[in-house]
Amino acid sequence: MSAVILDGTRIAAEIRAEVAAEAKALSAAGRRPGLAVVLVGHNPASEIYVRGKVKSCEEVGIYSEKHTPAENITTEELLELVMGLNLRDEIDGILVQLPLPFQIDSKKILLAVDPAKDVDGFHPMNVGALSTQRPGLVPCTPAGIMEILRRSQIPVAGQEAVVIGRSDIVGKPTAMLLLNANATVTVCHSKTRDLQDVCRRADLLVAAIGRAGMINRDFVKPGATVIDVGMNKITDRGEFDSLFAGDAKRSESFRLKGSALVGDVHPQVAEVAGAMTPVPGGVGPLTIAMLMSNTVRAARLRRGTHVAELSSV
Repeated sequence: MSAVILDGTRIAAEIRAEVAAEAKALSAAGRRPGLAVVLVGHNPASEIYVRGKVKSCEEVGIYSEKHTPAENITTEELLELVMGLNLRDEIDGILVQLPLPFQIDSKKILLAVDPAKDVDGFHPMNVGALSTQRPGLVPCTPAGIMEILRRSQIPVAGQEAVVIGRSDIVGKPTAMLLLNANATVTVCHSKTRDLQDVCRRADLLVAAIGRAGMINRDFVKPGATVIDVGMNKITDRGEFDSLFAGDAKRSESFRLKGSALVGDVHPQVAEVAGAMTPVPGGVGPLTIAMLMSNTVRAARLRRGTHVAELSSV
């Protein structure tokens, strides 16, 4: 048996096409959605992420602007920038790229974002809306996971779901979305006893722990659907070989680049699972697609127009 590979790139393209149609309709009515991205300093990984977000905005017809304050900005100065964006009517979404420099009070900054413009879905008001099934903005990666399941016609209601990882950004909101969709949900973490046994009960297994290849076939119930949220860069040849022995294509790529992207799920899980997401090309593309979706959703919610449900949220 070999798992069906769930193509996140294809699903993300579908969502972006729907978002582009929504953005075009809003723009025709004189209400073009707008996203402001705040990037403090020069973190190379953050700069790559932000470039991707701005490029995606252009492609789907969302107005975007990038704010790049200096690395040594104070919390008070950054608060002033965020409050200014809160007041601008043409800006529907505000995204503060994390991590922020050490001198910044990150929690204070994220709390300052208007919940109606919080397209990351991190504000406590949006977290509360999710937990009580009220309209709001949901974190992009968990929303993308639900889209993969829905558009791949994988049942959620009545299924036993296990989420490995309890972060505020992925683990907790993913568990809440699955619960809202009538799954029976267990959340695992570093203190969970008998982790393998708990995971083997899962019909749906979501790995979001940030440890390359940790989830091997012993964690997976035969036929289960496995969603791999991990994005781990490995540079050690021995570690690479332990994960991809015999994969000539990946081996050649590793030789040329000196590194490889690996999820939290070991490739051998494909021999046991019924369906699984690849890395790269699985959950990753959905994150930016759902950011675009959230920006359009924020525009509609803020303007009191009919909300087009681009996601299952």
